[in-house]
Amino acid sequence: MEIRIMRIIIYTRNDCVQCHATKRAMESRGVAFEMVNVDLEPDAAETLRAQGFRQLPVVVAGETSWSGFRPDMINRLHAQAAHA
Repeated sequence: MEIRIMRIIIYTRNDCVQCHATKRAMESRGVAFEMVNVDLEPDAAETLRAQGFRQLPVVVAGETSWSGFRPDMINRLHAQAAHA
């Protein structure tokens, strides 16, 4: 079952362990997301830097955003979807 409550984007890059862990955690909880690879889209990396992000992945979910592998935040997204 795939859960879609809002547009969720994961900004990632090649060979990023935390990015892969975030993707797997989202998939295992059935949370739908889009991925943007900053290795392929350097303008996206510049935009993230301008917003103050210094590590990947960056997850943008509606008004919420964070960087790094954050199982607590992924669980919060999953819980929001379950109550939507």
